[in-house]
Amino acid sequence: MDMYATEANEKMLKCLEALKGNLTTLRTGRASPAMLNGIEVDYYGSPTPLNQIASISVPEPRQLLIKPYDKNDVKNIISAISASNLGINPVNEGNLVRLIIPALTEERRRDIAKQARKYLEDAKIAIRNVRRDYMDVLKIDDSYTEDMLKKAQDDIQKVTDDATKEADLIVSEKEKEIMSI
Repeated sequence: MDMYATEANEKMLKCLEALKGNLTTLRTGRASPAMLNGIEVDYYGSPTPLNQIASISVPEPRQLLIKPYDKNDVKNIISAISASNLGINPVNEGNLVRLIIPALTEERRRDIAKQARKYLEDAKIAIRNVRRDYMDVLKIDDSYTEDMLKKAQDDIQKVTDDATKEADLIVSEKEKEIMSI
């Protein structure tokens, strides 16, 4: 395989990792600490990720338990979760916060699946941008003969097709998980 195709493959794998990271933030009906990844709490004046100021555990399949390292942060955690678009009401239990994950309605599941497809489209755009960048680099590189250029372009296209198929597979698995009750 051409060296440019290898480099393009590495960048496309990073695009797939970003897609996986985005998909972990989506609700699936089960409690997961990853669904709180985007939430930042006002911690002594600076926004800090929730998982850095509290431990998050899953005592039951539809429940999250957030135990702040400093019990004075409970109010800030509750306000940050309420301000987020999770749609979950936190319950203050003194020195910890309990989140009860409600069962998803069919309409909400469809909305979440649409969000997953949006993440898929963003990943595909990133993959195509990588392909375009490396195709442009190949056209500029004078060390390639016409046959070598064609072979290198074919390699880059194959890597692109593989990355796109992998992204489709990842999102279809996530959609199955979202749509299952």
